Amino acid sequence: MNSKREQVFVWSGKIRLFHWINVIAILLLIVIGVVILNGKLFGVSTDGKVLLKTIHVIVGYVFSANLIFRLIIAFIGKTYERWGKMLPFNKGFIAELIEFKQQKKLAYKGHNPAGKLMVLALLSLMSVQMVSGLVIAGTDIYYPPFGNYFTQSIAIDKDNLAVIKPYSKENIDEVSYQAMRDFRKPFITAHVYSFYCLLFLIPLHIIGVIVAERRERSAIVSAMFNGYKYLPKDEIADH
Repeated sequence: MNSKREQVFVWSGKIRLFHWINVIAILLLIVIGVVILNGKLFGVSTDGKVLLKTIHVIVGYVFSANLIFRLIIAFIGKTYERWGKMLPFNKGFIAELIEFKQQKKLAYKGHNPAGKLMVLALLSLMSVQMVSGLVIAGTDIYYPPFGNYFTQSIAIDKDNLAVIKPYSKENIDEVSYQAMRDFRKPFITAHVYSFYCLLFLIPLHIIGVIVAERRERSAIVSAMFNGYKYLPKDEIADH
């Protein structure tokens, strides 16, 4: 590294842990989701589809817990863990964005303005995925946190909920079941389209990191492993 650069601690252990759990969970969810969406093409049986959906939901719980953890940290954390340092809503953001466009060599301790916009987009889409996914899990394979509510709503015999299984019509009132399916349609639409948007944004995010690294030369990638950036002493934007 250049002698005019200094080692600056930016990303806490909590942020790095969230990031890599999120990467692994999303990759697994994408792979399983693609197989589920193309079940007929891959020749997946009904039992196989239930198994895939079960695994998808379990990974989804990890994804959701991790995301909720990150959102909580944004309220109670320190410095670059907080909302003000990660989203494009701080006072003077427009000026910050203009400065970013004009000064190509400027390095940033936290996210640069383009990075903040990307974080906003990714967090928004992941939140949609989380909420819609939990509702779908409850209406499809009757998993928590909403599964018990939906099984109660569609059961003929409320005292015999254990027999209600995915893709089975036993103990199910057809009218109530159809009402549940109608209720879940917008959640499926939101889940699928936010999934497609994530498929578009994730490569864009990776390209953005590569471009930012070439532009700032501050060890952005390694910083997400060890927490440290290497920043020029005279050209640091503390945003």
